[in-house]
Amino acid sequence: MSSRSDLTIIRVCFIFFLLGVLVELCDGGITSGYVRGVNDLPDDMPLDSDVFKVPPGPNAPQQVHITQGNHEGNGVIISWVTPSAPCSNTVRYWSENGKSKKEAEATINIYRFFNYTSGYIHHCLIDDLEFDMKYHYEIGSGKWSRRFWFFTPPKPGPDVPYTFGLIGDLGQTYDSNRTLSHYEMNPGKGQAVLFLGDLSYADRYPLHDNNRWDTWGRFVERSVAYQPWIWTAGNHEIDYVPDIGETEPFKPFTNRYHTPYKASGSISPLWYSIKRASAYIIVMSCYSSYGIYTPQYKWLQKEFQRVNRTETPWLIVLVHCPFYHSYVHHYMEGETMRVMYEPWFVKYKVDVVFAGHVHAYERSERVSNIAYNIVNGLCEPISDESAPVYITIGDGGNSEGLLTDMMQPQPSYSAFREPSFGHGLLDIKNRTHAFFSWNRNQDGSSVEADSVLLLNRFWRAQEKTLVVA
Repeated sequence: MSSRSDLTIIRVCFIFFLLGVLVELCDGGITSGYVRGVNDLPDDMPLDSDVFKVPPGPNAPQQVHITQGNHEGNGVIISWVTPSAPCSNTVRYWSENGKSKKEAEATINIYRFFNYTSGYIHHCLIDDLEFDMKYHYEIGSGKWSRRFWFFTPPKPGPDVPYTFGLIGDLGQTYDSNRTLSHYEMNPGKGQAVLFLGDLSYADRYPLHDNNRWDTWGRFVERSVAYQPWIWTAGNHEIDYVPDIGETEPFKPFTNRYHTPYKASGSISPLWYSIKRASAYIIVMSCYSSYGIYTPQYKWLQKEFQRVNRTETPWLIVLVHCPFYHSYVHHYMEGETMRVMYEPWFVKYKVDVVFAGHVHAYERSERVSNIAYNIVNGLCEPISDESAPVYITIGDGGNSEGLLTDMMQPQPSYSAFREPSFGHGLLDIKNRTHAFFSWNRNQDGSSVEADSVLLLNRFWRAQEKTLVVA
């Protein structure tokens, strides 16, 4: 009888031990209690919506967008589409106080996708602009020409303040429009957008209807014609459909949206880097080969080594698929890439990693999971001051809707999570401090629902070294 009692006591003690371990591993942060209204469904906007309106005039330029055009930041790529014929390929541009206009020539291309033929896509690279300057530009000809403007960033430097907007998985629904409107109205005033992949969601329409790339281009023009969007490719940009004869991955995306990849020594427009103000931004492609000795791997190996944190102290990585999140859908989808590259993130003290893909918001603690080998069994994320914060912001408003099923209990690496649509702002103050905020789409206004003060990993380590010395 006593042996049975002893066995029962041992079992009870073991259960309490397991519960204790579980609590320690899953002592997570905050799961927001905000509940979205029942009518907040991501319905597509109808094709006759104002946001899809074609500009007036025969063959007038449309879908105008800009992105950074070189590595340093004083270049811009201006792109637009004319629907029925090539128009003038000349861009006329001038600085705010300039006395004369300059001209640059665009290249023109078209592409075909199944039964769709694109309009005439123009891309114009303008290099060697002045830093920290407002420029006006004009495209088209005659009475139907169109004018826009943009600001170049300040010259790269360690204490240059700059504010980035963050949007991912946007699509073209009513919620997409709300997200973009809230970003535009945000008093934080983002100066450029870091876009985290999944643009138009044209692949969700029958036969990957590429007309939906056109409607999306007109929808976002009101922002991206005036400030650069830095592009990350997502899974909805792959457009690989061998059943209808489409076997060239990323064909619509790479024809429409150029990136300055050659300026950073990359061989692919899907992975590249730029400097902008006090930030060094590395864009990775999780839907291209990234294993050891692949072109992306070899490029990244050199890229991390050449970052000068005394010039651009904020090291930021953009990748579509998250390394850390705690939603059931897409859980651990980025695991192979994490295993490959997380040690580099820690070694080179990446400050923050932004991702999309998961249609919700989540912010992690500074954690790493790089100690494992086949002997030690150390396979849990642990607190690591050299690790980045991982922020998932794939909540732009796309038609697939929000993810609401979460891992329970909340894992210890998760600091805050909420399944709502919204956008983010990264406000870099100086070499040591930056402020990130996530803004929920709620009640017709942009509501700051989560925020965190970020301390630069490189300069924090330098200060600790000086204190010890």
